[in-house]
Amino acid sequence: MAGGGAAAGPRGAGLLGGLNLALLVLYPVAWFAPLMRAGINLPLFGMDEISVVTGLQALWGTDVALALLVTVLALFAPWLKTIGLALVHFRLGSPRLLGALNLMGRLAMADVFLIALYIVIVKGVGLARVEVAWGLYLFTGCILASVAIGHLTERRLRR
Repeated sequence: MAGGGAAAGPRGAGLLGGLNLALLVLYPVAWFAPLMRAGINLPLFGMDEISVVTGLQALWGTDVALALLVTVLALFAPWLKTIGLALVHFRLGSPRLLGALNLMGRLAMADVFLIALYIVIVKGVGLARVEVAWGLYLFTGCILASVAIGHLTERRLRR
């Protein structure tokens, strides 16, 4: 159907609601998936896989303020946005939530930017070797899908 494939009327869950609910499963997978492999730029040294969760564990031990910021951006913002969108899709939440939910999506996108920035900085120094892993693509895809679902939901509700 037009407007995102809503099966239950103009505000029904439909395709957008189903895709949004899939993110509730995909986000935790992305949090534990390897974002990158990093190691010392010397022969015979292996590379460690770094995920959102292992990165957060390391941050909590060294920089609590940054760990708190990244935890909010990487875990809470996308998760809360997804739950909020589900409430709107299933008519349990007001469409007025969409403004705040889209802000959460932008905050989550900032996290992907931080990860990319760290990769560029580490590669530029030349002391370490960094390879992007499949989890970075999955995490980025989840964030972009959430942004698109939020945008399409808002557009559908304006009609």
